[in-house]
Amino acid sequence: MLLVLYDIKNDKTRTHFSKFIQRFGRRVQYSVFEVKNSPRILENISVEIRLRFEKRFTQGDSVLIYDVADNSCIGRFGYPKNEESDLIIM
Repeated sequence: MLLVLYDIKNDKTRTHFSKFIQRFGRRVQYSVFEVKNSPRILENISVEIRLRFEKRFTQGDSVLIYDVADNSCIGRFGYPKNEESDLIIM
């Protein structure tokens, strides 16, 4: 699984980016998406970010992509607005 996290100041760029990432995964927080991992998916996301978005980023913008092992333990607490059916308390 990939975790894609972003912090983009410009509203228009941020909206376009979130719609782009939503094609690959599901939103778990406002600026955090879980994406099913495959080398092809990671390459597609990376290429699109470089070609479509990187030139629009400002000094304060960032996108982080973490490759999380499938057997990793992920704790979820609280009530995520976008994922009410997936609550795991550890």
